[in-house]
Amino acid sequence: MSLSHLTLSSPRGIALSELRLRSTYSGLIEGVPTRKVNERIIAHLLRTAESSHPGLPVHLIPPEVTARGGSNHRGEPYENLPAVACIGAFDSDEIDPAHNSGWYFSALVVVWFQATADPPTNDNAPPGLRSLPWDELAQDFED
Repeated sequence: MSLSHLTLSSPRGIALSELRLRSTYSGLIEGVPTRKVNERIIAHLLRTAESSHPGLPVHLIPPEVTARGGSNHRGEPYENLPAVACIGAFDSDEIDPAHNSGWYFSALVVVWFQATADPPTNDNAPPGLRSLPWDELAQDFED
């Protein structure tokens, strides 16, 4: 059973089989996020996605960063990522026409950020998720 189905702009259909959500800045003890903090958060999410789904390709949708104004004592400007960090495992039909035997599927793990904790649907999916170049990023696997 899938958690959600999306139609990409390609127009390939993909199914969300697993979704992990967390507050982007959970664990930030004090201070205001800077580019370095955000880069560490993104790197941690990518490592989590890779270790949770060994052997599957992982892709980051570059997040929209909002400048907050001001900077810390090192002159690093304050920046905000969207409130919710997401790791989603998606699957779809095979990519390679030679695999059109019914025994193959394609899969991709995606890391992205969004404003709410709502699972992505055709009505609310972030643009970067809807425009995934699935055939370039995903990989075929045999059932």
